[in-house]
Amino acid sequence: MQKEDGAVTLRLYEPIDSWGEYWGVSAKEFAEALDQIPDSTSEIRLLINSPGGEVWEGLAILNALRAHSARVVAVVEGIAASAASFIAAGVDELVMMKNSELFIHNAWGIAIGNAETMTKTAEDLAHIDGNLAAIYAEKAGTPAEQWLALMGDDTYFSAEEAVEAGLADRIEGVGDAAAARARFDLSHLSARASRVEPTVPASEPGATNRKENVVARDDSNADTRDRLGTTETETEQPAAEATAQPTTEAPAAPAAAAQSTTVTLDRGQFEELQANARSGAEALAELNKQRRDGMIEDALRDGRISSSTRDTWRAQLDDNEAATAKLLEGLQKNKIPVVETGHTVETSAEDAAYNRVYGPTEKGA
Repeated sequence: MQKEDGAVTLRLYEPIDSWGEYWGVSAKEFAEALDQIPDSTSEIRLLINSPGGEVWEGLAILNALRAHSARVVAVVEGIAASAASFIAAGVDELVMMKNSELFIHNAWGIAIGNAETMTKTAEDLAHIDGNLAAIYAEKAGTPAEQWLALMGDDTYFSAEEAVEAGLADRIEGVGDAAAARARFDLSHLSARASRVEPTVPASEPGATNRKENVVARDDSNADTRDRLGTTETETEQPAAEATAQPTTEAPAAPAAAAQSTTVTLDRGQFEELQANARSGAEALAELNKQRRDGMIEDALRDGRISSSTRDTWRAQLDDNEAATAKLLEGLQKNKIPVVETGHTVETSAEDAAYNRVYGPTEKGA
């Protein structure tokens, strides 16, 4: 623990374990450390490099930090995995150091007993998963279903990806979230939209695509010039340039300079220009709709999402296409059965881990 000008630094550099001491850090030990912090502390800076550990110990640590009067800033220096990731996401601010990572996954458990015991254990784990997904969803402001899918896929986030997904607020040394997004190239995510004219996805609701906007504006200007019989220079020359040349005559009045850039249209021309603008906007909206619908159809066909969540994912594409497209791309293929269920020839990661410890289990009647 370090203290400096009302700020205290704590380090979570170990596994999160109810045993504590040699095995890691327990919620009891962490709470005791918090109790030693002076009441005058205004900020707790929690430095994290932890593989995570027990869910309930992690939740107790998170809620102890939430209950403290000081503002809590989590700083991921290496990795915040598993329980450490939801501690980091659940405090007031999450900062990623350059090249650091987050890792999220579904909760694990061990059960011994009959089928009812196993079924109940599965239900309990699903409940825990939903509880943890709610932490990520509240931080990112996106549906919990997205985070359940990413947890089920055992997902790593780079520092830039964590900011882009909304888990982290900024990258240390890079700037705010907007600056981090500007450094993160998402162009590869638009590959699936190649069936329509390529566009640059809007990053915020209501934003327009710059490429189509420029083309539409140039076409409108050209149409206006043709109707008025003027050249491009005559219609677009700034007032400052039009009056910059010296002359022996008396300078024109300011009102005259302003009038040199004013174009008068009759009502019919004006209404036609408005109609053309509306047509361009409608065409752009249709292209965006086709691209986003195609992303959803691809995700359904690949088994990345279920039909019951189709509308939720589609609405998220309209709200923030870049972030949602990245989340869809990161989902595991064939996670949702699209042809047949009940048959498998592969061993899951969890079964493989169990077999390494306890040996393979023969299933019989």
